[in-house]
Amino acid sequence: MQNLNAIPLSALRAIEAIARTGTLGRAANELGITAGALSQRLAKAEAVLGQSLFIREASGLKPTAICLQVAPRLTRAMQELSSVISEIRAPEEGMLTISVAPIFASRWLIWRIKRFNQENPNISLRVLPTAEVVDLDYSEIDIGIRVGEDPSIGSGAVKLLDQRVFPVCSPDLAQRLGTLDDLRTVPIIRENELLYGWKSWLSGQDLKAVDLQSGPTYADASLCLDAAMTGQGIFMAWETLACDALEQGHVASPFDRRSPTGAAYWFATSQHSARKSSVSKFRQWLETELHCSINYWSAGMA
Repeated sequence: MQNLNAIPLSALRAIEAIARTGTLGRAANELGITAGALSQRLAKAEAVLGQSLFIREASGLKPTAICLQVAPRLTRAMQELSSVISEIRAPEEGMLTISVAPIFASRWLIWRIKRFNQENPNISLRVLPTAEVVDLDYSEIDIGIRVGEDPSIGSGAVKLLDQRVFPVCSPDLAQRLGTLDDLRTVPIIRENELLYGWKSWLSGQDLKAVDLQSGPTYADASLCLDAAMTGQGIFMAWETLACDALEQGHVASPFDRRSPTGAAYWFATSQHSARKSSVSKFRQWLETELHCSINYWSAGMA
């Protein structure tokens, strides 16, 4: 096994992850590093091995014939190594790595996570904000907080809460909105030209999404919320995005109705991390915090 001395394990992991996921971006997210750092690892590995393993094309990286031949064996080898490490690894780990949707992280999680740190000083959190769905069983990520209609990849995924939407706008603008018909008179803030959530929220009512005015468009829902705060129009937000701004009076909700989108928030783990007590502690804390938020949302609708 002297060949193993010639190339670091991190380089083999890079080759395996890129071949399996198909892109530098997804592989980098899975390994918890940047795409640039992963590209450097691959280049060094190819230099040591003396041949290219991927063909660089405009559409991405295409595995060479030799890469296609060895990639499945590399995957099996990494799975076996991961299994061995899980058996001998100490049951308690001081570091938790969490993959979470960026907007959920910036608008809800980050404002509450100090309490977890205070209650669990021996657990360090590493938060990776990403929209990529990472295969947790092939990564160093312990927890994936997912948003979607299903939990996707992850063992024993647990639903945290359903996603619901409702219109928000500046307090001044909200005073002009007494009925649904008033919505025809104000700009509708869009995310990438989308009217996300409006169809379901308006379902069963006389007003249709096609009757709404056009308004400013932003490529990020967080920016759309900021635009609503500044009086640029009305935006269809969801609770974890807008709840703190609503509580602080930065936006107002002119209508009580909240509509489910069909999506939900999920708590996903890897086969190994599911056994860690620190993961259980974080899940319990997260569920408690969400319960507090849900109680506030319910009271606001009463």
